[in-house]
Amino acid sequence: MIRNYRLRTMKKMAVPCIKCENAAFAYENKTVISDLTFTVNEGDYLCIIGENGTGKSTLMKGLLGLKKPVAGSVMLGEDIRTDQIGYVPQTTAPQRDFPASVWEVVLSGCRKKKRFLPGYGREEKQLAEEKLELLGIRDLKEKSFRELSGGQRQRVLLARALCAAKKLILLDEPTTGLDPVASEEFYHLLIHLNRTHQMTVIMVSHAVREAMAHADHILYLSSGRYFYGTTGQFGETEDGKRFLRRCDL
Repeated sequence: MIRNYRLRTMKKMAVPCIKCENAAFAYENKTVISDLTFTVNEGDYLCIIGENGTGKSTLMKGLLGLKKPVAGSVMLGEDIRTDQIGYVPQTTAPQRDFPASVWEVVLSGCRKKKRFLPGYGREEKQLAEEKLELLGIRDLKEKSFRELSGGQRQRVLLARALCAAKKLILLDEPTTGLDPVASEEFYHLLIHLNRTHQMTVIMVSHAVREAMAHADHILYLSSGRYFYGTTGQFGETEDGKRFLRRCDL
């Protein structure tokens, strides 16, 4: 049975955060996504799922403004800039072995706010302190990033992303390599940020059951087609039923 942790109340008027209109993206000169149209509103929690090779990470780069669509458009909300989007990338081996303290990693998330100014001021340091406290990792401040557990590293990277974020945070496979307990704790952190702090969340995930349990919207990418809607709607489609059955094998 799929649990939905979101508690719905009267919805305010929807305010678009990101809009894709007939967007197409290419990878290595091959179109992997075409005619993609969807809108993520402020306060939404969207999970992007699908088969390997269907363009999930390519789309993530497009939403971040790192990759231009070959057709159509990607538009941000009126008061959101690309440098105000928090981003948690896939963690690679070199990143895990990064020789810096937790404090240095989190504080580096303020770099976009500094633009071309050197160093960090009191405002940036206070912001970094607030994010350490919010994610319950203040006690890790002086530790080396390379010495942390997988779950601790992801909290640190999330804190770093929140230093940059205004209303929107994007995550690319953030629970890869985490044990089930650490994964569940991370998902609950995202729920807290989404519901309590009104942070819009867009996450690429390979953990489909967890995505269905925690997100309120699903973008499912498949070869030549896609689905966008609520988790409940996706679970009722033939694509949804078939994809979920495969995930259970």
